Amino acid sequence: MEFDVFGMGNALVDMEFAVDDVFLETHGIAKGLMTLVDADRQFAVLQALRSQHGTRACGGSAANTMAAVAALGGRACYACLVAADEMGDFFLEDLARMGVATTLQGPRPAGTTGSCVVLVTPDAERTMNTYLGISSQLGAAHVDEEAVARSRFLYVEGYLVSSPTSRSAAVAAMAMARRHGVRTALSFSDPAMVEYFRLGLEEILGEGVDLLFCNRTEALAWAGCRTLAKAVDSLRQVAGAFAVTLGAEGALLFDGYQLHEVDPFPVTPKDTNGAGDMFAGAFLYGITHGMSFPEAGRLASLAASRVVTRFGPRLEQQEYAALLKDFRAGESPSTPS
Repeated sequence: MEFDVFGMGNALVDMEFAVDDVFLETHGIAKGLMTLVDADRQFAVLQALRSQHGTRACGGSAANTMAAVAALGGRACYACLVAADEMGDFFLEDLARMGVATTLQGPRPAGTTGSCVVLVTPDAERTMNTYLGISSQLGAAHVDEEAVARSRFLYVEGYLVSSPTSRSAAVAAMAMARRHGVRTALSFSDPAMVEYFRLGLEEILGEGVDLLFCNRTEALAWAGCRTLAKAVDSLRQVAGAFAVTLGAEGALLFDGYQLHEVDPFPVTPKDTNGAGDMFAGAFLYGITHGMSFPEAGRLASLAASRVVTRFGPRLEQQEYAALLKDFRAGESPSTPS
C-alpha cells in the first residue's frame, strides 16, 4: 500500500482569532457552529477583526486529519482544490510541510481559495464562518482512483455534503474505494451538516461505511433521540464501526463486535478547534499501524487532549513524536496536563 489514508475535503485556509461572546452577538454569528457564508460576509467579518492578531494555517477538517496521520508517521494523501492565488500557494506549502501528499498537480484554476474564520471564545468553544470559494468545485476528476486503490482507508469529511459538486465527488470516491476493497470512513463533521444536509449524508453513506466519526451532538441528531444508547443502535445501521467523541467524558467506540469506553485525559482547554480532526487522525494512524480499537482510541484521546490546550488546530511538528513517546510509555488518563 502506498498510503495509509486517502482523504478528501474542503481545502480552506484557517484564520483563527480570539473573541468574546459579545463579538459573536454583535455580528449575528451562531456560536459553536460552522456557518457557510459568501465572500462579502467573510470580508465583513474579517474587517471587524482587522485590529486583532490571528493565526493562519492550511485547514479544513480532512486536511487537519491528514496532517495528524502524516505527522505521527503515517502516509497520507489529500484530494482538494485551491485556486492560483496567494492563499492557494500558502495552503499547498503548509500541507507539504506537514508531510501530506496531494492529488492537485499542474496549473491551478483561477478563482479564490476557500477560507474559514475560526472564532474562539474564552470558554474554548470554536465558531466557524466558512467561505468555500473554489473548494466547492471539487469534483470526481480531482480524485485519483489509482491513489485511492493504493490506500488502506478512504476518509471523507461530511462538510463536502454542502456542495452538490463535492457531494457527487464524495459519492464517486466511495464507489472507487469499494471497487478496490479499500475501507471507507466518513466524519459527520458538524451538527449543522446532520441537521440541514441529512439526505446528502445518506447519499454519501450509501449502503454504509466501514468507520464513522461523530460527536455526541451529531450522533443524537442523526438518530433523532436524546440518549447515546439509542443513538448507538442507529449508528450501527450505517457503519460497521464507529467512534463517538464525548468531549471531557472521553469517547465511545464500536469495533464491529463490542463497545469500548475511552477515558479522557483531563486538561483545561483553550481552543477546541481541531479536536475532532485530531482524534480522527490519531485514530486512523493507530488502526493502520497495528493498534486495536481501544489502543487507537486511547492514542486519539491523548492527541485531542494535547491540541485543545493550545491555540490552533494542530500541534507543532516536533510535538507529535513526544505524543507517541508518552503514549507508548503508558501515560495515564488520570494524569493532569
